[in-house]
Amino acid sequence: MSSNRYMQIIEHIFFSHYTEGAREIEFERREFEEAAKTLGIPLPKNLGDIIYSFRYRSSLPETMRAKAPEGQTWVIRPAGRGRYRIVAVAPLEIKPNPGMTETKIPDATPGIIDMYASDDEQALLAKLRYNRLIDIFTGVTCYSLQSHLRTTLPDGSQIETDEIYVGVDRRGVQYVFPVQAKAANETLGQVQIEQDFELCAHRFPSLTCRAIAAQFMERNLIALFELEQSESGVAIAKEMHYRLVPPDDISPDDLQAYGRRTS
Repeated sequence: MSSNRYMQIIEHIFFSHYTEGAREIEFERREFEEAAKTLGIPLPKNLGDIIYSFRYRSSLPETMRAKAPEGQTWVIRPAGRGRYRIVAVAPLEIKPNPGMTETKIPDATPGIIDMYASDDEQALLAKLRYNRLIDIFTGVTCYSLQSHLRTTLPDGSQIETDEIYVGVDRRGVQYVFPVQAKAANETLGQVQIEQDFELCAHRFPSLTCRAIAAQFMERNLIALFELEQSESGVAIAKEMHYRLVPPDDISPDDLQAYGRRTS
């Protein structure tokens, strides 16, 4: 299986660089080929999928996790063109809190879109757009600027975000909102959010960056997070759950309950 090959390769590379007590190691993309040859296993066709897998789909091998400093975990970050850095950081789980209340929103998704949309990232981005959920969540008038914006940082690292919104509030302050979107069975990655802040600082230095993460919980139940940068790293500043429903599913009691909320 691919996941087993990926584990063998990343484990081999990690321990070829690791020294006891290390908090970070660097390696190059070409080492994937060297590792596969040494291990006698087929080289994956898509080398980038190895990194993607451990960032967003799979846990790193237990042998690696056991070497992380106490209370920390390993993340893989870009370190320049064709280079990566495995770094020990305080763990951050970006996943929906099952104890959060839901807010019903009249579903404005066009029927034909709903008929043919799946439950993947693209369907989620479409529902965010048609229902203006970024505006509702942030309180800012927002506009989708570009999907899948890719850029190269000064250090040579290539990064991409799922969608970029720009917006303006009632005071005239202008914002940029990088949005990362995930299906229900995927993981929102801390490194992705860090890269979103880097992307905005590089491409939109005059705008206030507010990073957003979105995830399907069910087909019409969406969790939205706002992330911010703190001294200890990326942190969750806000979380809301929105359920898209037909307009007549929103009762007077629902509206009264929303009116009593303080924020």
